[in-house]
Amino acid sequence: MAVHRPKSSQRSSPDVERLVADAISLAASGSKIEDLFWEERLNVRLMRLLKSQNQNVIDAALDQTFRINTDAFEVLADSAETLAESLPMDHEGQQWDVLLLALPIVAHTRYQIPSGPLSAPAVQSTATALHSTIASPDSRLAIVPWLYSIDQMPHSHCQTGVLTESLAAAAIAGSEIKLELRDMSETIAVLADPRFIIAAVAAPAGTPLFRWQAEPPIRIERGMSLIGWQNAMQDSVAALLPGCEFELLLPEAYFTNCRLADKQVRPLSIRAAANFLESTMGIVPAGLSCVVGAFGEEQADEYRISFSAKGSSEVMYGVIWPLYDRETVSNDALNDVSEDESPIKKICDSLREAGIEDVFRHAMLFDPELCDDCGAPLFPDRSGEVVHAEMPDDAPMQQPLFH
Repeated sequence: MAVHRPKSSQRSSPDVERLVADAISLAASGSKIEDLFWEERLNVRLMRLLKSQNQNVIDAALDQTFRINTDAFEVLADSAETLAESLPMDHEGQQWDVLLLALPIVAHTRYQIPSGPLSAPAVQSTATALHSTIASPDSRLAIVPWLYSIDQMPHSHCQTGVLTESLAAAAIAGSEIKLELRDMSETIAVLADPRFIIAAVAAPAGTPLFRWQAEPPIRIERGMSLIGWQNAMQDSVAALLPGCEFELLLPEAYFTNCRLADKQVRPLSIRAAANFLESTMGIVPAGLSCVVGAFGEEQADEYRISFSAKGSSEVMYGVIWPLYDRETVSNDALNDVSEDESPIKKICDSLREAGIEDVFRHAMLFDPELCDDCGAPLFPDRSGEVVHAEMPDDAPMQQPLFH
């Protein structure tokens, strides 16, 4: 969904080169007036590509800027996301500002995290909670009647832009949402995963979208809005996710919240794995041993964490800790825990918080191999081999898959 690193192998085209040049120029700008000049040029090019559904050019430009100029990458990524998740729209002679929202629910369980259609009462309770705690009083809403898993979300800027336009029209006109929801992909069963409700909020141009933008007495600070949102949605979400523990994040812009929810779920995946192995195998977290390795083609794109019983070399379970656009690890610091914000430090801290003390860190970069037979990711053992995670023969038959 355009939150992971782009990996386009497409050769540069004139469109790619122009996007890259404009992004580099904007990143190097030293004044606001020059910023506006380059922003306009960049946005015109991006809008043309979004309208023509030419995602390959956007991805190729993101890939090139990521490799040669990280500041330009940030500029280009932010611009593409902004244009895909927001737009101005004219309706009956009035201009409206529209923003696509992701409403994340970070959940973990020992069973299965539901997804699928939302009932009319669930949609109505969500709309009521949004209007009372998040959205400004003059705003209008459109809410997709579906509880999304991450693999069912739009996977590109172009797809996101199409969804934004569809929901914008429905929100402003108060019309029916025209989306085909019957052919959604199957949700992969994992122990910890985000779920999302997707909505669009529209407000007259130049007026607040959110309550924290408004003037008193309507104004509610972000922190209080979050508390109000969590309280208002607690019962509704508990009914949607039976048998799950969950946390509601603040409704915000689509791409920002997709990244935030995925980051929030990573430590929960470790905790859920430890709980699962304790409940199914009777092994307490202190009796587990973990091996952590970085995986990627040229640089780390993710860490894979292997779980074994202490004293055993057999990998019985695995968890993936993905990295995102704004997270980078140099190849000579893959197992360096001296930096508090490094991914490997966060992984080790999460393992310790789950009660697992025996942790081995590899310093090498592994190829991101998958099983040839079933497509499951392979995980590192202590000797440096990548192997299939296999539960013991006496483990329960039905197992959740990897995060």
